[in-house]
Amino acid sequence: MGWNSWNHYACDVSEDLIKQTADALVWTGLAKLGYVYVNIDDCWQVSRDQQGNIVADPQRFPSGMKALADYVHNLGLKFGLYSDAGNMTCQQRPGSLGYETKDANQYAAWGVDYLKYDNCFNGNIDPKLRYPPMRDALNATGRPIFYSMCEWGQEQPATWAADVANSWRTTGDISDHWLSVLEILSQNNVWADYAGPGGWNDPDMLEVGNGGMTFNEYKSHFCLWSLIKAPLIIGCDVTNMTQDTFTILSKKEVIAVNQDVSISVGRRVSWSLNADIYVGESSTAAYVILFNKGDGTQTLKIDFSTLKVFGGLENQTGYVRDLWEEKDLGQYKGSFSASIPSHSVSFVKIQPLSVTKIISIN
Repeated sequence: MGWNSWNHYACDVSEDLIKQTADALVWTGLAKLGYVYVNIDDCWQVSRDQQGNIVADPQRFPSGMKALADYVHNLGLKFGLYSDAGNMTCQQRPGSLGYETKDANQYAAWGVDYLKYDNCFNGNIDPKLRYPPMRDALNATGRPIFYSMCEWGQEQPATWAADVANSWRTTGDISDHWLSVLEILSQNNVWADYAGPGGWNDPDMLEVGNGGMTFNEYKSHFCLWSLIKAPLIIGCDVTNMTQDTFTILSKKEVIAVNQDVSISVGRRVSWSLNADIYVGESSTAAYVILFNKGDGTQTLKIDFSTLKVFGGLENQTGYVRDLWEEKDLGQYKGSFSASIPSHSVSFVKIQPLSVTKIISIN
């Protein structure tokens, strides 16, 4: 969980912006909720020196990356950078292909905690050959650095990257509009079985707060990203958020599902033109999103017998909690249904009544 500069600022990054963002993550309370990575995307680098060391833009980052990382660390946060498994980054800055060891050592010396590693200008070299060298170089530094592989899902990285990176992009870039969210959800769902602790599918960063969608669309975007166990990386201006944006990003029980490794990666179990159902499960509960993709209000239903935690039994009683509203809805027999506005979701936790009784006794 954290923040990345690209979705809102693109190349317009600077030392001042990163400091202001880090400060805002703390004073808004987002850091306490788990948003701790402060990641600079492309355009921080401008060249290499005569020894081949990567050089940060001295105009935009006059104090240097080590001082900036120290500032972020002193706030109790973590610091991330971006590079590319090619000759140049996507914005035609120096890439790391062939410089993996030199760059990894530099990142470690600066105090980097996270590396997003992109896929531009790759010379058509197989990504299975291009991405492991940076893994090895990062590991050799002895510094824990989260390795985010941004291969765009082109060569199905979910099937081979579990021993290469901590996360891997399953899709192309997200855009701040509804159809992009729908397309990415469908593309990412194929790979649900491949993700788990230590290696996660990455359907790209959050667009919440950037202005291109409605409140309900951003709500759906955030809840679904949580259940499918996507890295929750904020992509908006956190120094100037609306109350609606903060409300979405700060839903504690939604975030808790995302961070709880005992809950399986949510997957789409039912789909149609206008409605989907996503389910993740633990040993004691099901976590269900009823997703209205249509243009009008719909009533959607989940049958308890379809949930593993109910053992396939019919007419069982379940206890339902609304994770968005953070309130108990009570007991339901056999199924749960909800009336859901257009482009919105109902996100609930469902436990068999026998389980809730055992938990309460203990």
